[in-house]
Amino acid sequence: MHQHIDIDHIIGLYRAYAHDLDRVREKQRKLLAPPISLKAQLDDIEAEITYLLLREARPETVVEIGTFHGWSTTWILQALRDNGTGHLYSYDIVDHVVGNVPAQLSTGRWTFTQGDARENLEKIPDTADFLFIDAAHSASFARWYIRELFPRIRAGIPVCVHDVFHGRRPLPFTEGAVVLRWLADRDNACFTASRVHDLETHDRLNDVKRSLALGHPLRESRDNPMIFFTLR
Repeated sequence: MHQHIDIDHIIGLYRAYAHDLDRVREKQRKLLAPPISLKAQLDDIEAEITYLLLREARPETVVEIGTFHGWSTTWILQALRDNGTGHLYSYDIVDHVVGNVPAQLSTGRWTFTQGDARENLEKIPDTADFLFIDAAHSASFARWYIRELFPRIRAGIPVCVHDVFHGRRPLPFTEGAVVLRWLADRDNACFTASRVHDLETHDRLNDVKRSLALGHPLRESRDNPMIFFTLR
């Protein structure tokens, strides 16, 4: 059974992987500069927690729905490279990501499928042991993956869903509202470091990062709406 994701667990991961995370942060920083000049979507904390959970879980099969320009894709691939195992299957309706992921990260560990994930369900591995979702943020999309995708994947795996807490609460009729209601119905808690939803947790993680000499930002961002939970 995968350990419950909470603040103490995340802090423990920051401390356990501080050296590796520092090295990866510098590699990712270079992707933000020319010639790649990658457009980053994830806040630093969201990206780092994703990397840390991947390092801990050591998944063999990661599914990423929504790549856009590839910031999350490269973070995931950095973790798989550092683990020395695992393959990433990514899906998006646009292929901006293809020219942005360095070959030394992608070769042998990445498969990209262009197209709507809802129309490619049969191509999504049911052996996934880590799931990252950052695509359409509508209620209908959330209902689709809850109804069609989650039942195909085994319980106990880590799941990351972006764009939930842009405010104290998600707006009605959005992906976030649907996912949070689904989690509440199952008495399944999620973790977030969203500054606007849980400032105390956000500040505590930043204090830990500073104590580990990881405080210098990769990119300026005050928005980190992602949630993390264990599928069950």
